Amino acid sequence: MNRTSLTITPIGVVHSPFATAAGMPIQAAFSDVVARVEIYPEYAEGLADVAGFDYLVLLYYFHLAPRESLRVKPFLDDQMRGVFATRAPTRPNRIGLSVVQLRRVEANVLEIGNADMVSGTPVLDVKPYVPEFDARPRGRVGWFEGKLSGAPSMRADGRMR
Repeated sequence: MNRTSLTITPIGVVHSPFATAAGMPIQAAFSDVVARVEIYPEYAEGLADVAGFDYLVLLYYFHLAPRESLRVKPFLDDQMRGVFATRAPTRPNRIGLSVVQLRRVEANVLEIGNADMVSGTPVLDVKPYVPEFDARPRGRVGWFEGKLSGAPSMRADGRMR
């Protein structure tokens, strides 16, 4: 098997009210927090036409995750789980994904709702959320079954450090 090393350059940075992950909503769907995504000037042209979307998919780097772990105890469970069956930040490549509400575009800054990222988070990519492409009918949710009712009030508690 051929493994390739990658170099990824951030295209921007998140400015949010969260200085640390502690106390942050665990998923964008349960956040009413407004934040700004500053796209670096050399990438600003790529924001053309983005204002026509209600939601965006942000891909970012969990820069505060100090380690990787293939087994984690997720926020909604008390058992160890495989990291690829969770949304934990301690992943091998530490890539995060959030679907956020686009509130406004001003030059190279996106004002977003549903923020669940720490301020200073490097942004790797922005994609439009298109329900016909991205929404799926309800499917199996593995170990999350029966645990999702507590998710809206759950906050990060530092266990991923």
